[in-house]
Amino acid sequence: MKRWLLLSTTIGLGVAFAANLSDAIERPEAASIIQKDLFGPAKAYTMPAGCITDDKDAIARGAYIFHNLNGEKAKGKLPAGLSKKNANGSPKQYGNCVACHNIEGAKGAGNIGPDLTNYHAFFIETGTRDNQFVYQKIADARVDNPKTHMTINLTTGLFTEREICDITSYIVSIKH
Repeated sequence: MKRWLLLSTTIGLGVAFAANLSDAIERPEAASIIQKDLFGPAKAYTMPAGCITDDKDAIARGAYIFHNLNGEKAKGKLPAGLSKKNANGSPKQYGNCVACHNIEGAKGAGNIGPDLTNYHAFFIETGTRDNQFVYQKIADARVDNPKTHMTINLTTGLFTEREICDITSYIVSIKH
């Protein structure tokens, strides 16, 4: 009987003094967070004059951005004009384009996006595509494909105009 009384008292006190923690649970306004994270509308860009170049440093920067993900884990010697850090000290995000695209020299190249191997011969020389097409795809591919899975690079500020020019110059260059 004592056990029963003790157990009943313990349960009763537990129920009576159970704290209401519902106010301690954070309930952020999800709709405003989602709205803040949405991309702006797709934007058409015009490739700036002088964007495409055969300058070896620009092509090296484009290749570096194409083949690496971020500044801390980026592999290989950093080409002139690139930094592993942003102005605020955070690691620089690179393209990691090889996660989805194959291209000359790619290791573990992806097969989600189009194969960019021999791009110059297959697309530029034949007139199938031009430099502006490549530039736009890198800047904001949603212009002609709203459901693309490609990163939105210029509209979101992930890359600068110059960096997109460097990547474009790399893709359309004749690889040796």
